[in-house]
Amino acid sequence: MMVVVAAAVESSMPDTVRLENVNIVALKANTSSTTNIDSHEIEQMQVVSTKGTSQIAPNLFMPDYGSRMTSSIYVRGTGTRIDQPVIGLYIDNVPILNKDCYDFDLPDLDNARVTLGPQSTLFGRNTMSGIISLSTISPMNYQGIRLAASYASYNTVRASAGLYNLLSEGLGMSVSGNFTHTDGQYRNAYNNSHCGLENQGYIRWRTEWRPSGNLSVGNNLSTSVSRTSGYPYESLETRQINYNDTCFYRRTSIIDGISVKWLAPKFIVSSMTSIQYLDDNMTLDQDFTPQPYFTLTQKRHEFTVTEDAVIKGTTGRYTWLGGLFSFYRNTDMNAPVTFKDYGIDQLIVSHVNEGNPYYPIVWDDDAFVLGSNFKTPTFNLGIYHESEYRIGNLSLTAGLRLDYEWTKIDYNSVCHTAYTVIDAYTDPSNPTVYANRKIDIDDSGSLSKSHIELLPKAAATYRFNIGGDKSLLSAVKASVAKGYKAGGFNCQMFSDVLQQRLMGILGITEKYDVDDIISYKPEESINYEVSTNMVFPKAGITVDASLFYTDITDLQMTVFPDGTTTGRMMTNAGSARSIGTELSVNYDITSRLSLRTAWGFTDARFRHYDNGKEVFDGNRVPYAPANTLFASANYLLPIKSSKVADSIEFNVNCLGAGRIYWNEQNTEWQNFYALLGASVTLHRKDFSLSLWGTNLADCHYDVFRFVSIGHSFLQRGQARQIGLSLKLNINK
Repeated sequence: MMVVVAAAVESSMPDTVRLENVNIVALKANTSSTTNIDSHEIEQMQVVSTKGTSQIAPNLFMPDYGSRMTSSIYVRGTGTRIDQPVIGLYIDNVPILNKDCYDFDLPDLDNARVTLGPQSTLFGRNTMSGIISLSTISPMNYQGIRLAASYASYNTVRASAGLYNLLSEGLGMSVSGNFTHTDGQYRNAYNNSHCGLENQGYIRWRTEWRPSGNLSVGNNLSTSVSRTSGYPYESLETRQINYNDTCFYRRTSIIDGISVKWLAPKFIVSSMTSIQYLDDNMTLDQDFTPQPYFTLTQKRHEFTVTEDAVIKGTTGRYTWLGGLFSFYRNTDMNAPVTFKDYGIDQLIVSHVNEGNPYYPIVWDDDAFVLGSNFKTPTFNLGIYHESEYRIGNLSLTAGLRLDYEWTKIDYNSVCHTAYTVIDAYTDPSNPTVYANRKIDIDDSGSLSKSHIELLPKAAATYRFNIGGDKSLLSAVKASVAKGYKAGGFNCQMFSDVLQQRLMGILGITEKYDVDDIISYKPEESINYEVSTNMVFPKAGITVDASLFYTDITDLQMTVFPDGTTTGRMMTNAGSARSIGTELSVNYDITSRLSLRTAWGFTDARFRHYDNGKEVFDGNRVPYAPANTLFASANYLLPIKSSKVADSIEFNVNCLGAGRIYWNEQNTEWQNFYALLGASVTLHRKDFSLSLWGTNLADCHYDVFRFVSIGHSFLQRGQARQIGLSLKLNINK
């Protein structure tokens, strides 16, 4: 599955290019190693979303925990749980800028391509470890009706339908959609409710128009809706999910992408314009305990416009590419934290009264709100160029990008509550009211920041054949490239700032300064890599291997502040380095039997990280697995003279990851685990019926651990699941 990409436009003669293959991603991806997951493997592995590519591509890890908003991605030892991703996502060439929108099911996924290593020179911000490109079925390539349905453990139901049609010779249109329901495998012991119950739906309307052989115009409009209950975080101490307040995540997104592609005699022009809208609501029992501490609600409206224009041409041995990318995003977020009676007593009143027992306080309200509202506009402009010159079998590539980004936050934090001071000093046997105090906080402010990134890359690729009959085809590439993740603001820390402001009013020293903790800087990396692709046509073997070394500065990490605070924050945790290797082997033993393997190893460690209390130099970077593993064996058995099936297909696969450290101290970890999967599929003409299973050995493993207000929590990985899938294609 992993091949050195020979992009559709790599030929020196543009007239050899099929227009339908000319797109933004393909135009740029002509010097990178890519893992391709085709439609057949997508069906075998039940890949319906971005998370389905995890571990199939070596050193790519997307743990399945939390909700659809929790799209944590770790690549080659780097990654974060919130805010900026390390890998970019493109769906039918539309860049998805917000990581919180990465996870949704696609009804007609046709191909997934994962390109690892820094792609920032051509793709800009938040692609420092690669890009994922998902492509859906085009009505120009397929006409007919596609129907699919499946039922699996935990009352998991999936259904999809698609109509693909040619309205005329150059005009195609499709409408497709899906619906997913699951009860989830977890329950909340507090009220025996389902944790992880979800209803999810997706609809897409795609139009492609080719008025001539060298011009194509397309529009792709999609809407996704997700409604999920609960966050299945269980206490490490009790090994139970047990919390009292409501948890859910609700998301509605709309994305429209307009593409224009023009193939001229000497160059290719491609443009992608998108409009994206997000409306979501995350509500949490943020302490995840049975006691009424506090809750968080985060409501957001986000509007984004993007434009990416690319031109690429070839003159003899010289190929050049230039482009301009820009986006504007405006986010309006309301994120109140509600303190409840137990939280008021444990997190505020008890601390005040410990310091002044003679004049203790009593809170007047059973609950109060730390209100926060934010408006965060962001503007980005990138200009990039890449040149490639071929001398025989040697190709030399150099590229440079200038990226400018400006972002601003307007915030308003409010708190209105009251407490009573008791005089227990004058007459301890008869305490009296000393004073009634009101707390009225209304803090507003504005912060802005900007940065400029210069992103160079250089690569040399040598292609050669060994043997007169081309018994070995090979390419060796060496590259160096700079990547970066954007900086930003810690919106979730404003509740902590407001809490400490309140504590200061009560006589306890304030800990936070807004300017110090609210913003974080971009993360930057320099990646050095050597890779090879070897093809043995007669033997049916393809081997891909790579070695990489990455220097990382201003490493972004998600941390929970010490003590009894309510937020989480992104911080720049010094510097780190990552060393690793990737190996993929595809072996087509016969026309019926094939083997696929992909293994990734990463040793990512802090060079320097001092949080003011501990020094973590030399420790492993947490949450990123040291190893990822994918293995698959597939056998197709033809059946002659049968009215039931034309063939039976057998597949056995394995996904593995670990060791994964859960903290910077490296004192807690998940050992390497492997999940066994299998499927048996009956094929008859356009009909297929598949019995499949995942984690068949019912391996017990954790996918996430964290500490909040002094309590440790985890989420267990998905248990064994058995399902039955039915698919019907009615071709025209």
